[in-house]
Amino acid sequence: MLEILFSGGWLMIPILMCSVLSLAISLERAVSLRRKNVTPEDLMSSIWLWIKSDQMSDQRRQDIASESPLGTIIIAGLESASLSRGRMQEAIQEAADRVVHELERNLTALGTIAAISPLLGLLGTVIGMIKVFSAIMLEGSGNTAVLAGGISEALITTAAGMFVAIPTLIFHRYFHRKVDSLVLEMEQEAVKLVDSMHSNENAQ
Repeated sequence: MLEILFSGGWLMIPILMCSVLSLAISLERAVSLRRKNVTPEDLMSSIWLWIKSDQMSDQRRQDIASESPLGTIIIAGLESASLSRGRMQEAIQEAADRVVHELERNLTALGTIAAISPLLGLLGTVIGMIKVFSAIMLEGSGNTAVLAGGISEALITTAAGMFVAIPTLIFHRYFHRKVDSLVLEMEQEAVKLVDSMHSNENAQ
């Protein structure tokens, strides 16, 4: 296996680096975007309990905001709860924008890897074919070993680039879709908070 990789030429080095980065980013995002880390299941029920029992202290607000993205959005809403519904929604949206930026961290790099990996493979193909034609010009078409080496280099780099790009692109699309789903879920919870607090004010 190593011999095959080495026969792909020096372009196999950046392709292998792309594969390592892709794997590292994918594992990091898979852990960071777990639902229990982003939208803890019992968070909203705990928040309502603390609000109703008047136990929502400043320290508790800070703890909630720092523990999860959902907590960040909910606390942003609570801190503007005394304002109008529209202003409260604006505060939630501003917090959601910051959360989205954090949730999408490294996804741009993942998309870049998916884009450049096949280009690196294509560059390897071009270099390999240049070697083939150079060998034909210098030695004619009788030296099959030289011709096979150039063609082999071309095919290996192409295959390696595609091998890295395809799963990377899949993970990139998957994580973007997961971020969208999580953000929608968090915004729905925040809207419920807005509706509940302002309906309670109207009832009073």
